[in-house]
Amino acid sequence: MNYPVWYVPEFGGGLLIALVAIVHVFVSHFAVGGGLYLVVTEWKAIREQDQSIMAFVKKHTKFFMLLTMVFGGLTGVAIWFVISIINPAATSLLIHTFVFGWAAEWVFFLVEIVALFVYFYTFGRMDDRTHQIIGWIYFGAAWISLFLITGIIDFMLNPGEWITNNSFWSGFFTPTFWPSIFFRSFMSFMLAGCYGFLTASFLDNEETRRKMVRYSGKWVLASLVLSVPAGWWYLAILPDKARSLAEGMSPTITRAATVGEFSLVTLAAAAITLMLLNSKSLTKVLTVVVMIAAMGYMGAFEWTREADRRPYVVNGYMYSDGILEKDVERINQEGYLKNAKWVKYRVVTEANQLDVGKELFQHQCFACHTVGGFNNDILVRTKNMSYDAMRKYLAAIHEKRYFMPPFIGNEAEQKALAVYLVAGLNKKPLIAAAPAPIKEQGAALFEENCTTCHGFDVVKSKMSGWPRVKVRNALDKLSALNPAMPDYNGTAAEKDALADYIVKQTGGAK
Repeated sequence: MNYPVWYVPEFGGGLLIALVAIVHVFVSHFAVGGGLYLVVTEWKAIREQDQSIMAFVKKHTKFFMLLTMVFGGLTGVAIWFVISIINPAATSLLIHTFVFGWAAEWVFFLVEIVALFVYFYTFGRMDDRTHQIIGWIYFGAAWISLFLITGIIDFMLNPGEWITNNSFWSGFFTPTFWPSIFFRSFMSFMLAGCYGFLTASFLDNEETRRKMVRYSGKWVLASLVLSVPAGWWYLAILPDKARSLAEGMSPTITRAATVGEFSLVTLAAAAITLMLLNSKSLTKVLTVVVMIAAMGYMGAFEWTREADRRPYVVNGYMYSDGILEKDVERINQEGYLKNAKWVKYRVVTEANQLDVGKELFQHQCFACHTVGGFNNDILVRTKNMSYDAMRKYLAAIHEKRYFMPPFIGNEAEQKALAVYLVAGLNKKPLIAAAPAPIKEQGAALFEENCTTCHGFDVVKSKMSGWPRVKVRNALDKLSALNPAMPDYNGTAAEKDALADYIVKQTGGAK
């Protein structure tokens, strides 16, 4: 509301943030776990007096340095750029709340850079003990960076007591901080093993390759096993609404969880196969499988964490459209246009309804929806809705779908958004049909309450042949059938009419 919107209708901001963030996280966590992997593996080479392992460590360090410091640094800058243009309100809040936390993180990142360059360029030029100390300094600085970033990121999911006291420490040490730091640490150690596979697969010496593949596999499997209880701990301590989304109320999270589970099983299976078979011809192929599965596992977690905040960007404080929860009632009374700083119109008129509706869509909907794009396409979700149905849906959107923010603004602005969605985007007429007797309203009720999530083809595939009594009973407990479906709160007569319509369309027995 207080910032301009970077409007790219077909692509959307949320997807861009996710793509950049997941790639960065996949490298930045390796920067932590990989530091421990290097120093422990070097210690192994020193203890066993094995020069082939030491050569592997030096080779892996060069790859590690180029990937984490160059590519990781670029993606880190990209994240700041992307979030600052897509959700500047949340970015500003994080900077102002945790300015000293960010400053400390940048100091430790500088220590990482210096320590890693010294570590790599002094291989063979420094005594073993001192070189190991440099390696431990790098890992310590990297893990403290993870510690600091975790506190700031988890604040967005569960700000805890910060909402009432605005204390830096309350915002940093939230209820989800400790399970998150354990989970992320284990994930970083797991990625260290995955990247170890990658370097080992290019070794010419067969014996060393076999040895380092088995060694890296132990890192992967041990860390995976430890990450699972940490993940369950993390889930158990989420706020009630966020936990219900993670447990099935959000279709987006359900899909991400499926990807995560499949990736976890695939990753474990590929790692075990690599360790047991250790065939040179299979090593590179299975290493690719491992890296893709690890990306899927990490990406599913990050996608879930992002989606689990909905309808907020800072849970319980700031909605995903940048509006503070405490300001909603006032804005509803005064009007959104009167309070927004980057809109062309201040009052809705008959002549500017479409233009106002487009501005309202950009400010309140575009954070999560695209227009004809891949992610949450608004055209698909509204194509079956009439103007009357859209008006009713916007008035109760937060109650019907908790993970969507409420429409914020006065009645005239709500009408303008409905006009834009129905007439502007879907090119449908705005003429309202005369109200029919309740028994004949089944089609209208289905349009108003069901089509925002699925078309009738989905209902027909699930309920084809159901007897009328079964359909009617289902309307009393939709969330029991599928946690992602909100319960239908219509009257008994409306449920009867809707059941009659569904049975008629699906060919069920009366």
